[in-house]
Amino acid sequence: MAEDKPQGSLDEIKASIGDLSGVKVFGVQVLVGMWMRPEKTKGGILLTQKTRDEDKYQGKVGFVLKKGVNAFVDGGNHVFNGDNVEVGECVLYRTSDGFPLDINGVHCRLIEDVHVKAVVSDPTMIW
Repeated sequence: MAEDKPQGSLDEIKASIGDLSGVKVFGVQVLVGMWMRPEKTKGGILLTQKTRDEDKYQGKVGFVLKKGVNAFVDGGNHVFNGDNVEVGECVLYRTSDGFPLDINGVHCRLIEDVHVKAVVSDPTMIW
């Protein structure tokens, strides 16, 4: 398991993951950097490592880092009616629908476009 790097915002994820030019996402896949709670809440409460570890395994929100060329393109059995996500947006997904992986120590998931459930403005509103 990779060391826990800060993943409490898009900026932290991008800084921790570094250059993604060597990663090509295929087809209908979406690469998501998982949002994870910081060590300390806004109110100053320190979270235990066990509590924070839950985000690795049960986290259901993350920031879109890359998309395959066919992601959110109508075809076959899937019609998106114009729905799409952009790099940098925070998305909601079912944990079991993603393929977990770490890139440069950052916890990520690869998710098929049809498994993105929603775009949310703030990851802290979801649990």
